[in-house]
Amino acid sequence: MQVLKGIDLHVSAEEVVVIAGPSGAGKTTLLQIIGTLDTPDSGQIILHGIDIGKLNEKELSIFRNRNIGFIFQFHQLLPEFSALENVMIPALIANKKVGTAEKKASELLSFLNLSDRMLHKPAELSGGEKQRVAVARALVNEPQVILADEPSGSLDSKNKDELHNLLFDLRNKFGQTIVVVTHDTELAQRSDRIIRIYDGKVNLN
Repeated sequence: MQVLKGIDLHVSAEEVVVIAGPSGAGKTTLLQIIGTLDTPDSGQIILHGIDIGKLNEKELSIFRNRNIGFIFQFHQLLPEFSALENVMIPALIANKKVGTAEKKASELLSFLNLSDRMLHKPAELSGGEKQRVAVARALVNEPQVILADEPSGSLDSKNKDELHNLLFDLRNKFGQTIVVVTHDTELAQRSDRIIRIYDGKVNLN
């Protein structure tokens, strides 16, 4: 079955873009293709001048690790590791020295007001704290693009508002491009642009 149909999309650097639309419209599929987690049957995906369709599996894995940060709805932290260790993992995969990875992870967790929770494991953290750890993990390799799939979908109103504010703070402080799949109308209204997708086709605002 063809999920996406004739998508032609450009996202500018440092833009906060929301992908919106009904369930089953193809939002998550589009995000996963942008993030190189899925491969399109045809067409091109160019990220910062790189045609990712021309990369082999190893090159693609390295590119993804260094250039794209992911934030998921259910944080996907590893339960056996502390918050600090969870944030360090992408940096270690990128072959950064343990000391360098630990320093960067510690700085990010402090920036996210989690300096006193670094050594806690996910089971000891609140929902909002877990999601902030997930944000720090997405940022640890200083990626150019952050992709978020319903990042506030499992949070209460207070933590949701804090996470939405954080996304814009990240763009302003670190200059990242942020693409978010969400049903949240408040976040959509705050974004720079809304991409509405219906039945695999996009309408651009």
